[in-house]
Amino acid sequence: MKRIRIQQPGGYDVLRIEQGPDPQPGPGQVRVAVEACGVNYADGIIRMGLYASAKQLHGYPITPGFEVAGRIDAIGAGVTAWQVGRRVIGLCLFNGYSSSLCLDAEQVFALPEHLSMAEGASLPTVFLTAWFMVHQQLHPRAGERWLVHSAAGGVGSALVQIGRLAGAQVVGVVGSTHKIEHCTRMGAERVIDKSREDLWTQAQRAAPGGYHAIFDANGVATLRQSYAHLAPTGRLVIYGFHSMLPHDGRLNWLRLAWDWLRTPRFNPLDMTQSNRSVLAANLSFLQSEAPRLREGMRWLMQRFESRELQPLPVETFPLERAADAQRRIESGQSIGKIALLP
Repeated sequence: MKRIRIQQPGGYDVLRIEQGPDPQPGPGQVRVAVEACGVNYADGIIRMGLYASAKQLHGYPITPGFEVAGRIDAIGAGVTAWQVGRRVIGLCLFNGYSSSLCLDAEQVFALPEHLSMAEGASLPTVFLTAWFMVHQQLHPRAGERWLVHSAAGGVGSALVQIGRLAGAQVVGVVGSTHKIEHCTRMGAERVIDKSREDLWTQAQRAAPGGYHAIFDANGVATLRQSYAHLAPTGRLVIYGFHSMLPHDGRLNWLRLAWDWLRTPRFNPLDMTQSNRSVLAANLSFLQSEAPRLREGMRWLMQRFESRELQPLPVETFPLERAADAQRRIESGQSIGKIALLP
């Protein structure tokens, strides 16, 4: 087995590859021979030492990674629902950047036949996050107006697709012109290219009455204006703080502290008068809700099987180039997802 290991937080150079024996599945577990590992923006935050669940639930040394795809190659005692050779997607809380991984049998799901391993490994985290925000927090109604920031990224692309299925009128926001076509293909009715247009002028023009939902992973750069552009009964859904983090892998602690101080605090008195709400999500702190997340995965897999949902474009790197993969996702230039191939 080979895996990426972070001994202590730092820059890209702390992502080191290690060799070791294959793990052996315990009772109720299966072992997956991993063919692809999904890469998420959160993995870089783990590398930097800023991801709260990594510090509180695991600690360092740590192997990042929340999702894999591969074939079951060993089965532990008591497992009857799976057979050796089955193509599966696996959900894990860390440890995904590995060529072999043992998971509880309930953490794996059948990979639809028309999906590649790289596509399968790129689905769970972003689509499950989007599903949870939309169907467990937001409870959408057809005809709602949504604004989705970072709409060509992983979670953003999933939100656009799930919004389309829910009957929402989705306006996507992208940071580069080359991302417009992808966002439209995902189902956005209008795309705002903030590299060429004023974001909030165009957002107001697209929805003069405001938005019923705005999904924001930017943090301090957009949160205040996102809240201001909600319609009555509108909900701001927060799932990240990307603008507060570096694009070169090196933390600037003074800037981080300044951005933290500038992050808006939402007044409950104002919220009750304006009928606006603020929601937030981080799936890595939701292990106590595992049955609900499994329900979400089943919902998603049914829609991938029926092709109501489409996989995202995936850019791949060998496992040994995990640093390049994280550098790529942090550049803000990638579309869809990135996967590592052990």
